[in-house]
Amino acid sequence: QSLEALLFGTTPRHPPSTSFRFLKYRFQEEERRHEPCSLARGEYDCPHAPLLLERFDSALGLPMNAGREYKKLSFVPARYVGVVFVARMLHKRLLGGATLLSALWTANAQNDSAVGSGPNAAGPTWNHEDFTASPPVYPSPNATGIGWEEAFQQASDFVNQLTLEEKAYLVTGTPGPCVGNIAPIPRLGFQGLCLQDGPLAIRQANYASVFPAGITVAASWDRKLAKQRGIEMGSEFRGKGAEIALGPVAGPLGRSGYGGRNWEGFSPDPYLTGILFADTIEGMQSAGVQACAKHYIGNEQETQRNPTVNEQGTTIEAVSSNIDDRTMHELYLWPFQDGVKAGVASFMCSYNRINGSYGCQNSKTLNGILKDELGFQGYVMSDWMATHSGAPAIEAGLDMDMPGDLQFTEASSEHSFFGGNITAAVNNGSLSIDRVDDMCRRVMTPYFYLGQSNYPPIDGSEYAENFWSEDDAVYDFELGPSNVNVRDDHARLIRELGAAGTVLLKNTNNALPLQTPKNIGVFGNDAGDLLDGLYTGALSLGSQGYEYGVLTAGGGSGTGRLSYVVPPLDAIKTRAAQQGNDALVQYVLNNSLITNSGGYSSIFPAPPDVCLVFLKTWAAEGADRESLLVDWNGTAVVETVAAACPNTVVVTNSGGINVLPFADHPNVTAILAAHYPGQEAGNSIVDILWGDVNPSGKLPYTITYEESDYAFADITNSTELQNTNDPNAWQSDFEERLLIDYRHFDHFNESVQYEFGFGLSYTSFSMGDVSVQRVGGGALTPSPPSNSIVPGGNPALWDVLYSVSVTISNTGDVAGATVPQLYLGLPQPSDEDVSPVKALRGFEKVMLAPGESQMISFELNRRDISYWDIYTQQWMIASGDINVFAGFSSRDILATSSFSPLSDSGNDSSNSTQTYGGWDSGKDHGDHKGSWHWASDEGKHPHAPPPSKTV
Repeated sequence: QSLEALLFGTTPRHPPSTSFRFLKYRFQEEERRHEPCSLARGEYDCPHAPLLLERFDSALGLPMNAGREYKKLSFVPARYVGVVFVARMLHKRLLGGATLLSALWTANAQNDSAVGSGPNAAGPTWNHEDFTASPPVYPSPNATGIGWEEAFQQASDFVNQLTLEEKAYLVTGTPGPCVGNIAPIPRLGFQGLCLQDGPLAIRQANYASVFPAGITVAASWDRKLAKQRGIEMGSEFRGKGAEIALGPVAGPLGRSGYGGRNWEGFSPDPYLTGILFADTIEGMQSAGVQACAKHYIGNEQETQRNPTVNEQGTTIEAVSSNIDDRTMHELYLWPFQDGVKAGVASFMCSYNRINGSYGCQNSKTLNGILKDELGFQGYVMSDWMATHSGAPAIEAGLDMDMPGDLQFTEASSEHSFFGGNITAAVNNGSLSIDRVDDMCRRVMTPYFYLGQSNYPPIDGSEYAENFWSEDDAVYDFELGPSNVNVRDDHARLIRELGAAGTVLLKNTNNALPLQTPKNIGVFGNDAGDLLDGLYTGALSLGSQGYEYGVLTAGGGSGTGRLSYVVPPLDAIKTRAAQQGNDALVQYVLNNSLITNSGGYSSIFPAPPDVCLVFLKTWAAEGADRESLLVDWNGTAVVETVAAACPNTVVVTNSGGINVLPFADHPNVTAILAAHYPGQEAGNSIVDILWGDVNPSGKLPYTITYEESDYAFADITNSTELQNTNDPNAWQSDFEERLLIDYRHFDHFNESVQYEFGFGLSYTSFSMGDVSVQRVGGGALTPSPPSNSIVPGGNPALWDVLYSVSVTISNTGDVAGATVPQLYLGLPQPSDEDVSPVKALRGFEKVMLAPGESQMISFELNRRDISYWDIYTQQWMIASGDINVFAGFSSRDILATSSFSPLSDSGNDSSNSTQTYGGWDSGKDHGDHKGSWHWASDEGKHPHAPPPSKTV
């Protein structure tokens, strides 16, 4: 308060606990008020800045220019600001200011006296008010084209030829044949841009494939298949004339098991998601198609994802995902950073708010993190109708507005936040033409980089497939032949990946693979064909009307239009027929009939040799799941069938976690989690059931015993919120911080039913000792060397520093694949900051013949062994030992070691131990017991942001 009064000559309006925060805001405000003041010319070029710095130093009793050190401070919690001054910034200059700083530090620190510790806390006590105003970061950094230099020059030359109106409409969507469209510019030979959903298929197109969902790819843990899926999806988008594929997905990450769109992404583990996310991007773009990383960021629930208007006419804002800085970087940003490093062309900002500001108008996440810290060179498009303003959103970092018109699916109303508003804003001086030029260069650079100036025309049937008609279009788009068949031989990969992403959870007494059963019973509404058609049910945003038929994908914009589907029942009949004409396949697919009649009303003789029960769980855009149980009374179906059938095999098709109360039923001999496998669903599962394919899938999430076990990261919702009149009521505090999924269960030492990374096989594997080797030269330092930012951030983060090796052996009788997994336990940065007990940092899919062994090496880069430091705003290596865990799941740890980077002499300094031998996949799986206040401070951008709480 004294500092505020001394600096600005006014009576302080804020209590001591927030005085530093507003002092900094006012300091920035004073700087920005004076003209001329170019924030783009370098650090603190404003003419009046030296005066303010001098006054700042004088107020503290410090030498000249000490304030310059203070102003560099970013993203620091107000309550810690005194600590940071003393410990990091002013330790050489304290002297005259010691008494004042000490007093202020003490007052501020009192607010943080209740800090969680031990197994009962995820970190420092959460203070909601610290996360209610996302820090402003301006200006929006200009792209430099680094990594895309030739294409960037082509884009610059192209943009230089555009009129202002053409520039405006290059970044504004318009009605056309695709789900999103950028208008053509015929005089320059530019045919426009076609944007199409989605992450597993061209959603609205015929003669196209429906691939396995992202969750299925994650369950495969197979990088080669992930990349090949990207290549083949990319070829289909290209064949249909779509320059931009709206996928893949890393948001939602999967914070809550109830998330309605979790299946579109990969895994709640950021490392697993990041690897597969980047592989998918590289695959898609190798086919000449622009990938779009979405939904950025914190898009972890569907409930209240958009603003609504209640009965009183009050606009209730979208839910705000309130996330601390360390969690943002180590969890939710991690896979998006991998995407930037992989060279992704575009990002899609999300519907939700982040720390109070909408995702498509959040200057911290767009300008500060994505474009500045990560060096992203492409463009940011809005999710459809996620734009809430014109110039403010543009200044905050949004480059393209989709679908452009405020009417969304209707004919153009000529109302848009962009479009004509851009030309007006430039003409009246409220928006810089330099910013508009940067937007256009960002849009055109990947276009030229991927060689899209010579691209197939848009499939002529697309108008009929999408929600606009040709009469709605304002511009003439070049259309090619209709009904182009782009499927090629992609069914082969789809079948293979569907099987690879199937996880064998239970296999009592080697119930699987099946040994030519003669009487096969098939039960459950997931086994048969789609009674409601190949598309209408899949598009539905609810489960009604989709009761009968195999579930190949979830619903909403991330689904696909099936041109055919192979139901499990059909594939079972085909496979049984290969055994001879004495194989009998009987079935009851009506779940209600099964539970009401005992299940065997039409089965004779009963019970069959094997009872195959197919269950499904619907998940879709627009709504979060209400339960983690299987849908359509599936639990009762299993219990009914198993009551009379001693060999009951359960198969689930689900977009994520299912709690399985029947898992311990003695007559349930096997359980398979088949996820969303795509159009070859039946063939994929039959390949596993009969042993043509040895199951190798691993869980990309954790399955516990009760739904309540996941309450630590629940969906924000309540009757009170549904009836609120408070526009800002929807607040989702990510209080669990880094501890989601297996990290939570490990930290709190909780038993789980099937742990992250778990999956059985028809063979068995063992693991030898683990070895840790220092690789690369140069001394290890806590912080990375200072380098120019490239796509992906500081290039030093990707320097490989260590190699961890382990030998895997197939000790069984049949060939099979497994996934050795590497986990690290990093030192705690402080007594208050909690790091996970272990976090995934390496994996590889390995195919081995019986008796074969192979050494696997995992490379660890600097980021892998670092934590995000909120004070220095960079990745730091903490002092102490890093624990190494190698095994076949997060709790099946077979070998351990440790190393200490900051005391490493450059040699092999690890202590390696083999803890116990391999596992027998034929046995039942038992229990396993495991043992920054971002919102109130400005961001990392070196220039002063405006003093507003929201962007």
